[in-house]
Amino acid sequence: MASTDTTVKPTSPENKQQAGSSRIGVVVDVCLRFLLFATALAAVIIMVTSKQTKLIPVAPGYSIPFVAKFNQSPAFIYFVAALSVACVYSVISGVLSALVLMKPGGNSATVRFQFVILLDALLLGIVTAATGAAGGVGYIGYKGNSHSQWHKICDNFGSYCSYFLSLISSITLLLLVWLSVYVLSKKISTR
Repeated sequence: MASTDTTVKPTSPENKQQAGSSRIGVVVDVCLRFLLFATALAAVIIMVTSKQTKLIPVAPGYSIPFVAKFNQSPAFIYFVAALSVACVYSVISGVLSALVLMKPGGNSATVRFQFVILLDALLLGIVTAATGAAGGVGYIGYKGNSHSQWHKICDNFGSYCSYFLSLISSITLLLLVWLSVYVLSKKISTR
């Protein structure tokens, strides 16, 4: 018959404080992942459903309908794809973070290390690049470029040029990376 050791290690005030701060870090992590999900999903929905038609006059009494949709620009397609990946990733990583939160006495250092090194930082680069690309195309659409003879079109399509939610997603991912690095550095310094 196998024996099991049921002795309980004494807990010091330092261990309790470390466990409490680690638990707060996981709660903040879950909240930030929910914020990432909400902003990425809202940005994708707004971009995909934004289809505007404007009548452009070409001759007196004759106008041509001009339709603006996200899939007319590769930068906007990349924007939607990157934020869709961020949305799905936030659900998966949020569930994993919540499981770490519910696990009694669990060590989240391995999970946090994998999030920060492999996925959070990678996704931060992808979402930031997509936001920058879509923002650049949006800026040219809003202001035009007289040197290239690109005329502004966003004065005709006002609500089509909005990227605020993706900026919040990028900032949220940056905060997740910082939080993970901070928690890992605390765990390393206490060893």
